[in-house]
Amino acid sequence: MSSADKPSEGAEPTERPSKSAAKREAEALQALGESLLGLPAGELAALPLPEELREALALARRIQAHGGLRRQRQLIGKLMRRIDAEPIRAALAAREQAHRAIVALDHQAERWRDRLLEEGDAALGEFIAAHPTTEPQALRQLLRAAARADTARASHARRQLFRELRRLLAADA
Repeated sequence: MSSADKPSEGAEPTERPSKSAAKREAEALQALGESLLGLPAGELAALPLPEELREALALARRIQAHGGLRRQRQLIGKLMRRIDAEPIRAALAAREQAHRAIVALDHQAERWRDRLLEEGDAALGEFIAAHPTTEPQALRQLLRAAARADTARASHARRQLFRELRRLLAADA
């Protein structure tokens, strides 16, 4: 081993990732780039993207030919490998977390609506105790309208009850 091949003392040898690890990372970045294609334009505009990548994504949305779209996706993957993807991943993770919170709120409102319709005043008292900012009279009126047998009006009233419950739950969250 010549002196040029030996690492200098005190310096750590730099290990390159294995070929398969580098390939996995490149595929993950390309998949991240392709997931950007599925975002609505407004959300895409809010992400911290370099202009070159933003233009490549806009062009990919306009391409109709399968082969051309495949090549454009590969270009997006190449551009993704050149940039720091962590801010993009963080922004997408925050977006996903916000989406999950909205879905959880909707599910909670659905459970309360169903429970209020089944149990009536007992569940209403429990809801009001858990959410003191609730105006009981308005909620009671919505509940009575939703419990009616007339299907057209009842389904409309159920939707109104759901919206009101979701609004109240979001205000308390």
